[in-house]
Amino acid sequence: MKIGLVGLNQTGKTTLFRLLTGKDESSTSGGGKGTANIGTGIVPDERVDFLTGLYKPKKITYAKIELTDVAGFAVSENSGNSNAARFLNDVRGCDALVHVLRAFESDSVVHGFDTLDPMRDFEAVKTELLFADLEMIEKRIGRIKTGKKVTKENEKEIALLERCFAWLENGGTILDMEMTEEERLEIRGFAFLTEKPALIVVNVDESQWESKQWKNATELKSLCTEQSIPLIELCVGVELEISELPEDDRVTFMEDMGIEIPGVAALAMAVYELLGLISFLTVGEDEVRAWTIESGTVARKAAGKIHTDIERGFIRAEVVKYADIHELGAMAKVKENGLFKLEGKEYVVADGDIINFRFNV
Repeated sequence: MKIGLVGLNQTGKTTLFRLLTGKDESSTSGGGKGTANIGTGIVPDERVDFLTGLYKPKKITYAKIELTDVAGFAVSENSGNSNAARFLNDVRGCDALVHVLRAFESDSVVHGFDTLDPMRDFEAVKTELLFADLEMIEKRIGRIKTGKKVTKENEKEIALLERCFAWLENGGTILDMEMTEEERLEIRGFAFLTEKPALIVVNVDESQWESKQWKNATELKSLCTEQSIPLIELCVGVELEISELPEDDRVTFMEDMGIEIPGVAALAMAVYELLGLISFLTVGEDEVRAWTIESGTVARKAAGKIHTDIERGFIRAEVVKYADIHELGAMAKVKENGLFKLEGKEYVVADGDIINFRFNV
């Protein structure tokens, strides 16, 4: 699962990257030098925590998110010029984009525009994504037409790309464009930015966190509801400070701030839902581990996530629901109550299933 963080300068985007990855300031580029920050974030999971307490394993493995934080870019309010396209190529390989929008007030951190307006900034970033896709299409069509020979396949590709170009010029996105499955496969290699699912993080200050009020909050939330874009409010700077405290102090400070779910967990949950992902779990004295799969994955395919030999030699899946072991407190009691199931290869894995795969190769 690869996530790209995008946004204007001075939004707190790189601070969010540090919060998600645990990297300190010295190991990040600061988002302003044109170099992408790359890191991995652990997905907090209370189920893994509970099972770790139960099994006392030698190793604990949480699900992970790969994060790319591209350099923030500036957009001129008057001319609309920016330098975003060359930075945005770094997130073309990502599965989804997180738009980091600034709402927080600060005299020491100067915003690129004269005023703070997350709604305006979101539209500005969307425009940059669109322009970057238009530029890619223009270059590809140009390369084909200037080649030595234009084949029938090339002509078909040009026709599809010209349709995409016209759609983007009219303000549409590749994600919303009507296409056949075959056409979607044909353009997959372009990794269009406007085809990627989007999620919004509004970076607020402490007073805004408490009041839930910031400029154009109602309008932006309504837009997100209409377009099915998840929106999360985070007080990124404060959460970063809290994350660096001893664990006992973290709980106290989170309670004082009214933070029920840490930002890392909130973002991970939203990304999982956005991309249609779930986790199944494996347990034992050696390791307790969360495995990320697409919702709707059958047992045999899920087994291949662990190892191809397990998928190839699949016999049965021993399945226990997390809720049952959490309630009863021991695997033996789950079995005593008849809640231990043997499932076949077509069993659809559910979020939180604890699975042991029987296989023979």
